[in-house]
Amino acid sequence: MSNLETNTVEERCESHPDGGGIQVLGAREVPLGGPRAMPVRRTLPQRDRSLIGAWCFADHYGPDDVAKTGGMNVPPHPHTGLQTVSWLFTGEIEHRDSIGSHAMVRPGEVNLMTAGRGIAHSEVSTPQTRILHGAQLWVALPASAQDAEPAFETYAPDPVVRGGATVRVFLGSTVGSTSPVRTFTPLLGAEILLEPGADITLDIERGFEVGVLVDEGEVQLRGTTLRWAELGYQPPGESLVALRNTGGTRARLLVLGGEPLGEQVIMWWNFLGRSHEDIVGYRREWQSEVRGAAPADPRFGTVEGYDGDPLPAPELPNSRLKPRS
Repeated sequence: MSNLETNTVEERCESHPDGGGIQVLGAREVPLGGPRAMPVRRTLPQRDRSLIGAWCFADHYGPDDVAKTGGMNVPPHPHTGLQTVSWLFTGEIEHRDSIGSHAMVRPGEVNLMTAGRGIAHSEVSTPQTRILHGAQLWVALPASAQDAEPAFETYAPDPVVRGGATVRVFLGSTVGSTSPVRTFTPLLGAEILLEPGADITLDIERGFEVGVLVDEGEVQLRGTTLRWAELGYQPPGESLVALRNTGGTRARLLVLGGEPLGEQVIMWWNFLGRSHEDIVGYRREWQSEVRGAAPADPRFGTVEGYDGDPLPAPELPNSRLKPRS
């Protein structure tokens, strides 16, 4: 998914820490592809928190009636220095990338694309999709893997049922389930369905910080209430994540955790680097490829099978890009 906002000021979202150390972060709505495009709710990054572990970007969208909005149609666009994590609740998205991957993103299956030194991809909701609903997430690669070779993986985790809770672990390990998908820093990613009145406690590494994003219903994280589209942040130091559905309907949420990255990164458009000069160089190379003047060994490559032109990069700001940490 292409990040169409290019400002380097942290997003202005309402947040507040509660007495138990849980921070509640709100989302703000941005258009995916322009003012008439499908709206998404962005919870990372923002002014009060840029990263959770290595998770550096979280867009939450739908349920979206594609007959009204046109659904998702994101032309080929570039990425560097990160991994994209696609997770759907409803609908289907066709993924194509410049290393030859062609896959369908479907509910209950994680699609993880490693950009590394550079990749391009397109995302289009399929004609049979009526309702589109899911999350698009990015993970920052550590400096040691910033120039890793691009790759693509897909995995459908088996559900783990514990009482009134159903857990699908798509990255990392918890509740006895481990994902084989490769990450470059310790991470946790899971979808949880909680029936009314149900609760579950997840085991995590004590050094992890955790975000809980509510897609449906209302839950409590260590006693703090999280409502629809809110993200609750639990700092490092706990070995458990305690969740309870206190509402009268089923709750669905995503748990995103990991070891704090401990590095400064610069995110601009769809690029992640370590310096202003990195981003300037990535943009220059992408624009060269868009114009058809790419070198013999292009950084991003060509997405085959997409009917349309790639997205040109927006203009850089006049000031130097500032790092996040």
